[in-house]
Amino acid sequence: MLEISFSLVAVALIALIVYSILLVRKISNVVDETEKTIKVLTTDVNVTLYQTNELLAKVNVLADDINGKMETIDPLFTAVADLSVSVSDLNDSARSFSKKAAAAGKSTVTAGAGLSALRLFTKLFNK
Repeated sequence: MLEISFSLVAVALIALIVYSILLVRKISNVVDETEKTIKVLTTDVNVTLYQTNELLAKVNVLADDINGKMETIDPLFTAVADLSVSVSDLNDSARSFSKKAAAAGKSTVTAGAGLSALRLFTKLFNK
């Protein structure tokens, strides 16, 4: 009976060893696939970082170009603002002149009416 129990323990131990070997092979395959994936990811990340650096350099050049052009355009905006102020002042002067002209016109009409009345009286009294 002891021999049977030793045989059963031996068979169980052999089964455990075979199962462990299969498990280690599967784990080894998973580790190999993980290493391959990490290598691919590392390569992709390096390419992405390189492209990102190139893109940032181009963006910096573009930003410098835009800043330079903005400095060129700034005097134009200043000139347009000055012209706007000048046109506004001209409009104010034209309004003031038209008010004075209208007032002078009323005075002229009043003076003309007075002279006409004076002529009429002189004609009447001269007869």
